[in-house]
Amino acid sequence: MSVVERMRVLRVSSPLVRPFVTAVRRTDRLDVVLVEATDADGRVGWGEAAVSWRVTGESPQSVAAAVTGPLGAAVAGREAGDPVLDGDIAGSIWGNAAARSAVACAVADLAARQRGLSVAKALLGTGATAPSRLRTDMTLSTASPTELAEQAIAHVAAGFGCLKIKASAAHDTVAGVRTVRAAIGPAITLRIDANQAWDVDTAIRVIRSCEDEGLDIELVEQPVAASDLDGLANVTAAVGTPIMADESVRTERDVRAIADRGAADLVNIKLAKTGGPTEAVAAARAAREAGLGIVFGCMMESPVGVTATAHLAAALAPDEVHDLDAALWLRRSPVTGGIRSEGDVLELGAGLGFGIDALAPDVDAEVLADIRPAHSRLREEVRA
Repeated sequence: MSVVERMRVLRVSSPLVRPFVTAVRRTDRLDVVLVEATDADGRVGWGEAAVSWRVTGESPQSVAAAVTGPLGAAVAGREAGDPVLDGDIAGSIWGNAAARSAVACAVADLAARQRGLSVAKALLGTGATAPSRLRTDMTLSTASPTELAEQAIAHVAAGFGCLKIKASAAHDTVAGVRTVRAAIGPAITLRIDANQAWDVDTAIRVIRSCEDEGLDIELVEQPVAASDLDGLANVTAAVGTPIMADESVRTERDVRAIADRGAADLVNIKLAKTGGPTEAVAAARAAREAGLGIVFGCMMESPVGVTATAHLAAALAPDEVHDLDAALWLRRSPVTGGIRSEGDVLELGAGLGFGIDALAPDVDAEVLADIRPAHSRLREEVRA
């Protein structure tokens, strides 16, 4: 196996096709932060760090600093397939989950390419066949009932069979869901994502109102604050609609805490929260053992980050409708290759690793960091 010869952190500013609005933030542009790992034979592995001070607590500059420092020190000059490398990446820095995930994904991509496999196939192991297709929902940004219905009609016409409505305190959620359901009919699956917008009483009232009106909600995601597991458990116990934990879940330990308290029926697993594929796989397996449902999700990310998560979803939960629509919000991809989409179907493709080929032509990428193992003293400096 070839060693990692070079790592770069690249930033690409990408406009969105429409503003993305939740209870937490509004944005019309995405700072795409990519990590590129190159081995001695010229193969390239890719990862992405989802950055937002208010959501992940990280920035392009903090990712670059983490990769230039302890993360780069852990990886530089190492074989991508080294079985202890994942642990060294995880142990090299506290927090910084998005940066850790980007590096771990780049290494996993590179290791799979070296073995002549896709990442999904590498996760499944010898003799297993990795599914090539997944389904995703599509998010409706928080808006008035009329605007939500307009969004919903457009997305159903584009081929989406599952829509996720972003809730907030600024709008009447029940009225919004009622209007959307009337506009699209009973065949389309609806989800609600509160992004921690409610207290326990409000969550129970809103969800029961949707139930009483027969609005047929598949699940409600993170109705209360991430740290309030008791409140989350109270909501779960009080309503019939399945509750999915998102911000409350980062690690396998969090999944087990949710299960022990009966705090949710499902969990949303995201690479930017877990810090990389290894912890994401552990969290998913813990959820399965506890009888919890699994949805793989993403932050606002480009096809690089979404492709990485799609490979995990294909290996671990291929039959679910996942929450992997973020790449569809970008006006153009910063890379060639990776997942392709038609309506709500994501195609993984037949490429090695994550199947990402290169930066897209004419992409204006800013190099935030460029490190090589010629910095032989870097690891020793960081350890000291």
